[in-house]
Amino acid sequence: MSFLGTSLDDIREFPDDIKQDTGYQLHLVQNGQMPSDFKYMPTIGSGVVEIRLKDENGIYRVIYTAKFQDTVYVLHAFTKKTQKTSQADIELAKARLKLAQQKENHS
Repeated sequence: MSFLGTSLDDIREFPDDIKQDTGYQLHLVQNGQMPSDFKYMPTIGSGVVEIRLKDENGIYRVIYTAKFQDTVYVLHAFTKKTQKTSQADIELAKARLKLAQQKENHS
């Protein structure tokens, strides 16, 4: 598991119940399973998945890719403010996906 950019710090800012659920969902992914509630994100890249989490206070998203052989890359984590994922969040995840690809190409 590799957290790119501020993704781990962003998850740490989530409410405790959402942090715990995020950990469980990422554990599933590490073990070759799919998260409980997810959506593929082809606008970001092939093999990119968004974990969807919510509680009474808000909606949270964790974007990752597990398409590389040995590593799950967490690209971005954020609190969702509107129904649609913002272009800034999409662009940030795209940039971090490129970083993950570069890391894989140099390992």
